[in-house]
Amino acid sequence: MKKFLSAMLLLLVFTLVGCSSDKNTIQFWTPLTGEDGAYMDELVDKYNETDPEFKVEHVVTSDMYTKMYTVLNSGNGIPDLSIIHADRVPSFVKQDLLEPMTKVMEAQPEIKTENFLEEAWNAGNVEGTQYTVPLDIHSNAMYFNKDLMKKYGVENWLDDNVVTFDEMLSLQGKLEEGDYVLNDALISWVILAQIQNLGGSIEEGGKPAVNTPEMKQAIEAVKQLSDAGLMTPYGEDGYLMFQSGNVLFSTDGTWSSTGHAQVEGLNFGVTNIYAFEPSTFHNRASSHLFSMLTNEERTDEKEQGIADFLEFIRQNSIKWAEAGQIVASKEVVESPEYDEYMQSFFTSTPEEEESLYIYTYEHYPYIQEALDTYVADMIHGEIDVDTGLAEMQKFVEDKVSEGSLDIENAETEEATEE
Repeated sequence: MKKFLSAMLLLLVFTLVGCSSDKNTIQFWTPLTGEDGAYMDELVDKYNETDPEFKVEHVVTSDMYTKMYTVLNSGNGIPDLSIIHADRVPSFVKQDLLEPMTKVMEAQPEIKTENFLEEAWNAGNVEGTQYTVPLDIHSNAMYFNKDLMKKYGVENWLDDNVVTFDEMLSLQGKLEEGDYVLNDALISWVILAQIQNLGGSIEEGGKPAVNTPEMKQAIEAVKQLSDAGLMTPYGEDGYLMFQSGNVLFSTDGTWSSTGHAQVEGLNFGVTNIYAFEPSTFHNRASSHLFSMLTNEERTDEKEQGIADFLEFIRQNSIKWAEAGQIVASKEVVESPEYDEYMQSFFTSTPEEEESLYIYTYEHYPYIQEALDTYVADMIHGEIDVDTGLAEMQKFVEDKVSEGSLDIENAETEEATEE
């Protein structure tokens, strides 16, 4: 009963929000709860300073997807504009939760495929209809400690911008006590990059495929690095160990460049996630995408206002680069100013841009959750690999059967969280 009342109270709150919103204001929801939210605030403020007909109100929402399902289910308090992740697009479209960007693109002709990074633009295209406009690509990245690489005489590993498993294994038994070759930051993303390197997939015939030969090979390859004593110990904060100067490689995110840059004395650079061979490399990525949730009350005039805001972002999102993101606007990416940002490495050549791989499979969120739950245990020997793969497969299949992403389950999910 308590859970039911909590869910009903949340519905009431969003109903009141929806009823009190200004018809001349674009209510804009994002899940940007970190420092990136402050950068988005600055972009919104700069746009509002242009005195548009429809000003934008940026609302950071921590458990945004659950709240989205709640307001969509109630029909009240639906935001005019939102940012969603690329992996949510297929299920949202399947459930008729997104409106196409057709009118927005008609209102602002420069909002078109040619003006955005291809991988980001295509992430919002379903069967030829464009449902989103991209803000960025945020990717797995591998930072390297320049001083440690010189210390161990392995600077040549970066000649081709790809560090291999064999190269890292060559340092087994050669490290000083307390030093490590790599950490396990964002290790599930690293595994997903290897799946692409091996030519594998996370689906077969539309059904999730986790327990596969490629997944096993990827996990066992990384486990070999851990077994060799080259990876930071399980349970230790490998990210901070990299910042402390004891780790050659940190496999975190493009956005982490801002945090690493604040560490005094950390002499670092960025390259691709490690791979089996230099000729085949990928970096698992996603994208923040502007979208419009289905809402019959959204007027044509407000859609014009949304179009104006998105065109402003397309031209002025160099500010977003300060958050460590790979900006989706080609106008920004191709500007000399953008070259100053470390993540520009990932758009510096066609090969680098092609390495950015965004998963858009309908059930991807479940697969990501399964990897986050089991992979570290398998890599560090806490659970047998075959056992872990079987459990991951069952985990994902159970989630698909439950249909947890469906709008019909929104109230149940919210009640559970509350």
